[in-house]
Amino acid sequence: MELDGFDGRVAIVTGGAGGIGRRTAETLLGLGARVAVVDVREPDVPGCLGVQMDVTDPGSVRAGVERVHTELGVPAVLVQAAGIFRIEPFEQTSLESWNLSIGVNLTGAFLVAQAVLPLMREAGYGRVVTLGSSAGITGGTKSAAAYGASKAGVMALAKAIATEYAPFGITSNALAPSLIETDMVGGIADLVGRIPVGRLGQPRDVADLIAFLCSEHSGFITGAVVDINGGFLIH
Repeated sequence: MELDGFDGRVAIVTGGAGGIGRRTAETLLGLGARVAVVDVREPDVPGCLGVQMDVTDPGSVRAGVERVHTELGVPAVLVQAAGIFRIEPFEQTSLESWNLSIGVNLTGAFLVAQAVLPLMREAGYGRVVTLGSSAGITGGTKSAAAYGASKAGVMALAKAIATEYAPFGITSNALAPSLIETDMVGGIADLVGRIPVGRLGQPRDVADLIAFLCSEHSGFITGAVVDINGGFLIH
C-alpha cells in the first residue's frame, strides 16, 4: 500500500537532526511532504527546511513555527521527536536535572503543539504524532525516573489533544517505543535475546509507523498509544 496524504503538505519534525527524528523527516520528504526539520542544534537534512529551535523556550518556539508557516505554509503534520534521556539513580537526580528532562520531553511538546494546533484548527486538518516511550508505561528498566515521568506525561498530553481537537479534523497519537538503536540510547545490544522478534528496533521501524499515523489512512485512529518494541513489552 502506498501512503496517501502527504503531497505538498507541510510537516514539522522536532528533534529532527538525528536518530528517529531525522529518519522520519527523510521518510515524509520521500512521500511528498514539504518538511521542516527542527532541532536545538542547526539541522542539516537535504531537501528539508532547517530550523534551529529550543523547544523549552516559548519565544524560540513561536519564532520557529512562524518561520515554517511563512516559508512553507500551514503545517498539516507535527511529529514531536525532540527528547533527552538520562540514566540517574533516583536519589541522585537533582532538581535541575529533573526540570531539564521534564522541560525538553514534556513542556517542549506542549509549547510546540500549542503553537501549531491553532493553525491546524483553522485549516480543518492535522496529524500529530508524539514520541513517548515504554518507560512512560513501566517506569523504565534503568534508573531514569525523570525520563519515565516525562514520557508518561507526554503520552497523556497526546490523548488530551486528541479529545479536544478531534472535532477540527485533527488526530493525535503517541508511540511507546523501546529498544530502538539510536545514539541517544546506547548499551542495549545485550538485550537482543529478550526481544521476541530477535533484533533491535531501527529508526526506520518507528519512522514507517509515524508515516502511517500521519497519512490519510489513519483518520479513524486518535488518542492511541502504540507500542513498538518487537514484543519486548506486551501488556
